[in-house]
Amino acid sequence: MTDDEQFAEFAQAHAERLRTTAFMLCRDWHLAQDLTQNALTKLFLNWRRAVQSDNLVAYAQKILFRVFLDHRRLRSSSETTPGVLREPVHRESHELRLTMLDALARLPERDRAIVILRYFEDYSVERVADVLDLPTTVVKSQTRRSLAKLRELLAEDQLALFG
Repeated sequence: MTDDEQFAEFAQAHAERLRTTAFMLCRDWHLAQDLTQNALTKLFLNWRRAVQSDNLVAYAQKILFRVFLDHRRLRSSSETTPGVLREPVHRESHELRLTMLDALARLPERDRAIVILRYFEDYSVERVADVLDLPTTVVKSQTRRSLAKLRELLAEDQLALFG
């Protein structure tokens, strides 16, 4: 099997998960698609090195998180999408999911990335630190602060609903 065929097989198998992760980071399906495509492009350009890694999915996610953080630093990240975007159908409670996504969106980008990697992707502290190029102590402290902030935001939302 050629490198191109291996990459195409990998991309087809994992693009949807990468796009879902990207959506959790940015809350915009169009931007999530762009981030995923950029990450897959970078992966393709470094495919020979990537296939030598122990965990190719983790390698791709690391690229995705770096693409997201780089995008947030660019001036073009202030673009907005007109209209209402529909979210794909999920099995869990839509209200709970939207409430959690709203709370996550209010966290700073790096903190949001840490929480998503730790609790949605189930990464260890060390792995998050590696993906985001941070010391483990920063990952631990920011996780603790971010979870406290999420609790606070979710409590505010609950008070606003049930007053």
